[in-house]
Amino acid sequence: MAVKIRLRRMGAKKNPYYRIVVADSRYPRDGRFIEEIGTYNPLTSPSEVKVDAEKTKQWLGNGAQPTDTVKALLKKEGIL
Repeated sequence: MAVKIRLRRMGAKKNPYYRIVVADSRYPRDGRFIEEIGTYNPLTSPSEVKVDAEKTKQWLGNGAQPTDTVKALLKKEGIL
């Protein structure tokens, strides 16, 4: 099972809001997930990112691979 840390799109049309989730890579983008570890709101200025650092480090230690976008957000937050 390939586990990914990725964004799950929420919110209305033209008003995106994302949850950072841990999910099996075979599931669809907005489908089933294992655990929610944070949120990302790109519409605020500056963009708002809230991440549970402990859970994120635990999942990374267990072999979960972040997507490129999530990797950039985690670097910006100082977790990676």
